[in-house]
Amino acid sequence: MNATVESTAPSSLPATAADIGEVLVVGAGQMGSGIAQVFAQSGRRVLLADVSAEQLDRARAGIVKSAARLHGKGKLDDTQLAGANDGISYVESLADADLANVTLAIEAATEHLETKLAIFRDLDARVPEGALLATNTSSISITMIAAATRRPAHVVGMHFMNPVPVLELVEVISGLETLPAATELVMELARDLGKTPVHSRDTPGFIANRILLPMVNEAFFVLQEGIGDAEGIDAVMRMGMAHPMGPLALADLIGLDTCLAIAEVLHRELGEDKYRPAPLLRQYVAAGRLGRKSGRGVYEY
Repeated sequence: MNATVESTAPSSLPATAADIGEVLVVGAGQMGSGIAQVFAQSGRRVLLADVSAEQLDRARAGIVKSAARLHGKGKLDDTQLAGANDGISYVESLADADLANVTLAIEAATEHLETKLAIFRDLDARVPEGALLATNTSSISITMIAAATRRPAHVVGMHFMNPVPVLELVEVISGLETLPAATELVMELARDLGKTPVHSRDTPGFIANRILLPMVNEAFFVLQEGIGDAEGIDAVMRMGMAHPMGPLALADLIGLDTCLAIAEVLHRELGEDKYRPAPLLRQYVAAGRLGRKSGRGVYEY
């Protein structure tokens, strides 16, 4: 069992990205497993934690498959492949894990505020005082999450894009109390992972989803009103606007429940009707049609 942290003030941050050696990722879903993979490929030791043994098994199989595919395309060398395959430890209980050397903990759980706050309280008590705490949230306030800890100066948003091993963007978000040095360290770390960081202020949806989710939501309104079918809506955006994927197919990839959660944050926090989630999106989520992860969303998989 790990001893809890007694001090109420965080100690020094790692000096550089190279000093971030052991990384804890909490949540082994699509995003968490992708984040674990890119850190392991960089040569870092990774702990991937999830309360579900079944989810951890799925994550392990998915990481091995993803890394093999990238290796086959020449996008990973042999060392990076070995890192993805052998550099990750899969753990069900943080209470039984050795976290003494963790320098960065990243939360990648469901987009639900109370869940994230509970995770951050637990991480704050378990990981060393100088460690960074990051969240992969796509819309929830970094300041609010940081306030659940005794080290808000060391809490940063690190929002990866899906699929994490492929897409190069990382949004880095500073909360109200985040030290500039912590933000700069995470920007440097993203570059060290081969990603391109973009800084955002702590505002609902940040940059990416402040722009993306209204488009996805409007696509559901267009589908709901019968203006076009799903294939036609996606084709317009792919072939007419040069998007690599249509908004409805993208929503299925992200997860319709995640899209709804982000839309609700935007609507609630910004208070504007233009962010109101489409009723059809709500219906799909209520029916369990969550996208690729459930086998059916707007499309069937």
